[in-house]
Parts: sequence; structure tokens; C-alpha cells
Amino acid sequence: MSENKTPIIWFTGMSGSGKSTLSVALIKRLQNKGYKVQIIDGDTIRDNYTTKLGFDRKDVLTNNLNIAQKCQVLRDHCDVIIVPVISPYQTTRRAVRKLLTPNFHLIYLKATLDSLKERDSKGLYALADRGDITDLIGYSKTTPYEAPNNAALTLDTSDQDTLYESISTLFDYVCNLLKPEL
Repeated sequence: MSENKTPIIWFTGMSGSGKSTLSVALIKRLQNKGYKVQIIDGDTIRDNYTTKLGFDRKDVLTNNLNIAQKCQVLRDHCDVIIVPVISPYQTTRRAVRKLLTPNFHLIYLKATLDSLKERDSKGLYALADRGDITDLIGYSKTTPYEAPNNAALTLDTSDQDTLYESISTLFDYVCNLLKPEL
């Protein structure tokens, strides 16, 4: 696919909303259809910096813009790029959209706080409740999560049923983007 056609599927949502789960499921389905798929995980990018970034607005913007630049480089080498990253701020997502348009698709994974705390696969909500983490995005008072108002697709991942339904909905959405290539 050419640089302008390779879709970027950029997931946003709070920790535990299913970004990684949906990414892995989507990758498997797309690869089974013969597509070359690349994932750029926000945590992996963040861990590879020599200077460690924090979670204040400036560092979040820096991390997200670095991810967007990596997407630009990889566009010529794959059919779909999937980016599971919290990207909690409207201004950050606008900057990323500007860099990656055309064919940038923001997917918002919405889940209730109760469901996020129940899943808590990384133990972050428990750490925040104990006071060990003071800047958990969307949970701590000092670090809000700003839900997007312009997502291409919003998926409710509050429970297992809606999470699995979301996999099918997401796969259909991406396949519709790729149809001209079939």
C-alpha cells in the first residue's frame, strides 16, 4: 500500500480498556487474511528511550509524537499499522491526526471505571488506590483522560461480551478500509 493509503488504527482509552487485547485479536485476523500488519505499542516505545519520559502532558505529547513519526516511517512497509496507546489528551490526538492524515482512524475504547478496576491486568488501579501511583491517567485527579469527541469508531469494552463483540466490529471496520485492495 502507498504511504497515503496505509491505514493507521490508533486506539485510545484508559488503562485496561482493551487496547492490547483488541490489537492482538485484530492482528491475528488480518494476518490470516494475508495482510502485513505492524503494531507500535506505546509502552514499548516509551521503554526504549534513553531519557525516561514521565506522564505529564509534555511527556505524553512527546511519546505520542514519536509514535506518530514511527508510523510515518513504517507506512511504506505494511498494509495496516495498529497503535494501542492511551493518548489521553485532545490536543495530543489532534497533533497526531495532523501528522498521520490521510487514513488516520481513531478508535475509542470506552469502559466503565468499575470494569477497568476489575480487570486491572497491570495492577495499576490497585497501586493508585494504595497511593503508590499518583498520576494514573484518568484515575488520579492530576492526570485526566479526555474522551475523544471525534473518534471514527467508539467501542464499549466494559464487559467480556462487549469486548468480544468489539473484535468483530473492529475487524469489519478495518476490512472495509482495505476493500479496494482485496
